[in-house]
Parts: sequence; C-alpha cells; structure tokens
Amino acid sequence: MKKLLAKKIVVFADGGSRGNPGPAAIGVYFENLDKKYGDFIGEATNNVAEYKAIIFALKKIKQLIGRNKAESSEIEIKSDSQLIISQLNGKFKLKEEDLGKYFIEIWNLKQDFKEVSFIHIPREKNKIADLLVNETLDSKSNKKLF
Repeated sequence: MKKLLAKKIVVFADGGSRGNPGPAAIGVYFENLDKKYGDFIGEATNNVAEYKAIIFALKKIKQLIGRNKAESSEIEIKSDSQLIISQLNGKFKLKEEDLGKYFIEIWNLKQDFKEVSFIHIPREKNKIADLLVNETLDSKSNKKLF
C-alpha cells in the first residue's frame, strides 16, 4: 500500500445515471494513493452524480490522510464532465437550481485543503472512475426483487 502522505493528491471522479434521472452511482480513483471506490447513490441525474463524486472524493481524502495533512495538501480533481468542472472553476453559471447545494458543499470542503483544482479531461482518460460507476450500477441492476 502506498503512503497516504502525498502532498499532491490526484483524483479521477465520475458519476452517472441510467436514465436521467435514474439509478445512479459514483466512481472515484485516487491515483497516487492507489485507492478506488464505487458507490450507489440512488435515483439521481447525471449532473447530481458528477457533483456527488467530487464531494465523496474531498470527504474521503480528509478521512484517509487526516485533517492536519489535508491542510497542507494540494488536490487535483479530474473529471470528464465539462459542465461541472466549468461551473466549479467559475466559467459557467449554475442554471439548475438543485445543483447549487452541491456547489456550495464543494466550496466549503475546499477550505480544508491548501489548494483544490478542477481539471476537465477527455472521457477516455477517466476510464477507471467510469468503470467503477458502471460496475456499481451493473451490480445493483443484477439484484432482482421477487
């Protein structure tokens, strides 16, 4: 297991739903910590799932490295959602009212770290996080209720 003391933590985050809204999941891969998580979040839109993936990532980092190390850490969050990354970087306005609470939560979580940057990447560079989303959704849809 790699040390959890990295000064710069690189995160790949993705969220998705089957239907919009529909069953939704998040996938988060911490590249230099070699940790990955997939989580089912219930019924949500794609955009809500994308925001929740970033929220999960910021909370999980703090849990993994502790508050004191978080304060001196730089976080780089990479996502293939141009809309969400552009909103978080102040380039696009929030037009969907229900996304505001997630934006504010991320803004507040950012305060726990030295620096948090949001970077848009092409979908093909976000394969691990995307796979985590799809594996989580597949495992949920395979459970039949009789």
